[in-house]
Amino acid sequence: MLSKARYSIREAAKNGSMISTHEDADYVPHGPMYINANGFHRSYLEMEKSFKVYVYEEGEPPMFHDGPCKSIYSTEGRFIHEMEKGNFYRTKNPDDALVYFLPFSVVAMVQYLYEPGGHDRQAIGHTLADYIGLISGKHPFWNRSLGADHFMLSCHDWGPYSTSYVPQLFNNSIRVLCNANTSEGFNPVKDVSLPEIHLRTGEITGLIGGPSPSRRPILAFFAGRLHGHIRYLLLEQWKEKDQDIQVYDSLPAGVSYESMLRKSKFCLCPSGYEVASPRVVEAIYAECIPVLISDSYAPPFSDVLNWKSFSVEVAVKDIPNIKKILTSISQTQYIRMHRRLKQVQRHFVINGPPKRFDLFHMIMHSIWLRRLNIQIKD
Repeated sequence: MLSKARYSIREAAKNGSMISTHEDADYVPHGPMYINANGFHRSYLEMEKSFKVYVYEEGEPPMFHDGPCKSIYSTEGRFIHEMEKGNFYRTKNPDDALVYFLPFSVVAMVQYLYEPGGHDRQAIGHTLADYIGLISGKHPFWNRSLGADHFMLSCHDWGPYSTSYVPQLFNNSIRVLCNANTSEGFNPVKDVSLPEIHLRTGEITGLIGGPSPSRRPILAFFAGRLHGHIRYLLLEQWKEKDQDIQVYDSLPAGVSYESMLRKSKFCLCPSGYEVASPRVVEAIYAECIPVLISDSYAPPFSDVLNWKSFSVEVAVKDIPNIKKILTSISQTQYIRMHRRLKQVQRHFVINGPPKRFDLFHMIMHSIWLRRLNIQIKD
């Protein structure tokens, strides 16, 4: 079955068209925002037809089968909840599954196992090691693939570190991580970059949309606390230095963060202590071109989306040149990028229940692509 899907996707990708040739009542991927629109669409349709996920039932809530839905870690909780509902992709028969989901929440583990103010994270790592030991002892699937057709998902900064307590989980399994730091072992070939989305209310109502390019008077905007060396450099270089590049560690009284996103042409998204930032998706929601400032971040869905067509990537060493880089983008080019951003927005939206091509399905598609690369001997 997978060999047929691989062949079908390869043949579709040969087309090289920026417009998919496949019919679809909901959405037909098209344009330079996609690395290969035809190949992506064929792959997505194959996923809908064939992908099955088994969710291990071992483990007790809240550290397993649960997660936060109203915080900076909301993508972790929302994904776990959708998989638990079982309306999409889930199979109750493990023999039918193509991948196996390990439904633990690192956020919950930190809450229940970590002593605030301490530096000992071993309890979380040992809990994961015990859990994998239970799974591998009770079921044949982990040992059959050495964990390669298993995946975990975490939006907590400690997600990658926690997996290091199980070398096969770290090295073999598909790790879906917000903290997609290539300098700390994140491997884009087998791991998945997870968008970080801060849902303060648990819903996206009122967060989507923004004014047209002509009604955005501010060239670039950032507001955020001093959080790591990249932000230090950004604030040192630009805070209160230039009206075009409005950089704040805290906004003036009465100024709305959301309104500033909507007034700005470009939204600066520097990494903090960790590479992921909710500002990337906040910018996409507000239709403000994201400016990714990092040296080690693998952006979400990079195997499908051509980020250079709707965002700007700035190396840390080029922080002093931000204004020069942004003003070199012509108005025609900016309008084109803005239009593309609005089109890819659908791939970052959290819906309840999920809708085709939205965030939940794009995460699943990223996992599907990595599963296609795995050859498992029976």
